[in-house]
Amino acid sequence: MNILIVEDEVRLADALGPIMEEQHYHTDIVYTGTDGLSCGLSGEYDVIVLDVMLPGENGFDVVKKLRKAHVQTPVLMLTARDDISDKLTGLDRGADDYMTKPFIPEELLARIRALSRRQGEVVVEELHFGDLTLNLSTNDLVRGRKSIHLGYKEFEVLKLLMNNAGKIISKDMLISRVWGNDSDAEDNNVEAYISFLRKKLSFLSSKVEIVTVRKVGYRLEEPSC
Repeated sequence: MNILIVEDEVRLADALGPIMEEQHYHTDIVYTGTDGLSCGLSGEYDVIVLDVMLPGENGFDVVKKLRKAHVQTPVLMLTARDDISDKLTGLDRGADDYMTKPFIPEELLARIRALSRRQGEVVVEELHFGDLTLNLSTNDLVRGRKSIHLGYKEFEVLKLLMNNAGKIISKDMLISRVWGNDSDAEDNNVEAYISFLRKKLSFLSSKVEIVTVRKVGYRLEEPSC
């Protein structure tokens, strides 16, 4: 799943990121309501975790504008106030669920899973392309009777390519999704991990290829012959 966290408490937001990543959720974090609205309008997320009190746009206004723009992404609102009027306001504006801070991470994850199921999400444990199987629980890449374990970034790069098999994925997108927008990663970091993955495909004797599209990015292909 792709999760958007909109939370101005930087320590809390940055603590939630690794918790989501441990579940193999791709997570984007922004710290203002204005940025949250901009990201949410993209429609790229499966669940949005949205604080109420935010700089720029408050959470109530963000969810109202998302719904007005016909964005139906499930929204879980967070607040430090255990006030029933706040909860009713959030739900009336279009939120799907509400949690009061502080909370335990396990409850947050359970509520995110529940919201994603409401959207008809199918929990996928494996990705398949060509003669390859990527196990999303163990990070193992399998072909026939052979398998090899992928490191975290190798896994994330290949998962993105397999989820978009046949499509060109730019280096900028890979950096954003795997390293994060605030990282110092550059094109040569991407090239290094593509090289690592190609060696592992060779080890597995896979027919699948990571094709370089010059000056654009990479595409996963299975030759027809």
